[in-house]
Amino acid sequence: MTQTATTQAVMNVVLRSQGCDLEEIVHDCPGLTWNQVFLEVDRLSREGDVILKLQQAGHYSVKPRMRHS
Repeated sequence: MTQTATTQAVMNVVLRSQGCDLEEIVHDCPGLTWNQVFLEVDRLSREGDVILKLQQAGHYSVKPRMRHS
């Protein structure tokens, strides 16, 4: 998958649920590896598109960042 396709796949899951577990994204994107999902979520987090938060040891939640116009 290209970065654009990867971005779309990850963001579709995050936006559909208005936030989810990192593992849920991996499960809902069978064409991507865990590493691809993690790298994309990390990139999206650094760019301010999602919020990545540690819930407990090894479990992360991902939420869309609401931007104000």
